[in-house]
Amino acid sequence: MITSAANARLKLVRRLGSRRQREREGLFVCEGEDLVAAGLDAGAEPVHALVDAERPALADRLPEAEEVVPALLAEVSSLGHHARVLAVFRRDDLPFGATGGGLALWRVADPGNVGTLLRAADAFGARFVALSAGCADPTGPKALRAAAGAIFRVAVVPFDDAPRPWTALATRGGAPLDQVELAQEGTIVLGAEREGLPDDVAASCEVVASIPQAGAAESLNVAMAGSIALYEWARRGRV
Repeated sequence: MITSAANARLKLVRRLGSRRQREREGLFVCEGEDLVAAGLDAGAEPVHALVDAERPALADRLPEAEEVVPALLAEVSSLGHHARVLAVFRRDDLPFGATGGGLALWRVADPGNVGTLLRAADAFGARFVALSAGCADPTGPKALRAAAGAIFRVAVVPFDDAPRPWTALATRGGAPLDQVELAQEGTIVLGAEREGLPDDVAASCEVVASIPQAGAAESLNVAMAGSIALYEWARRGRV
């Protein structure tokens, strides 16, 4: 049982709270039964697993997990109420490769939005989410929680690897989304929360579309807009 805050496993978990360290070490931390189980279901093998000594979780699936004094587990947790289990996974064990249809995000910096769009991609059958420089880390704690396990099922790839044709989703000025062609093997491109897509990126897309809005709202949240576009893409593929 781990009883010291100086334990090497706990030190690793603390380090992985930093994006720089996650990228340097090629590791990330999942907290909670649902996220850890999603990794296991996808065939990812944890590098380390830690469980609450008083309330162990997933013990049948993590026979080598180390028990930790609850107070120490709480100290390394990113949650308001610490989870009963956490696991360290390798980034290299995540899916990779941009095939089929998916999203490309340009400088979407909010981790909740990145995670939510991964979850939407998973829900509607998209195969990938491509990220530009300046996007939030999809393996950070907030993004992982928002993605609800989708990180283990949807590939994350570099922005320029997104397959064409590209359909830019603009706040205003594009053709109505329901009137443009959405290729089943192509990419819907979304911009940053405030700035949207820069002109040069929008100009590089084959089509520019917008979601018609009847109200006075200035714009939709990027995660909401992306989810609507993915639903429309998926609906057409089923027709």
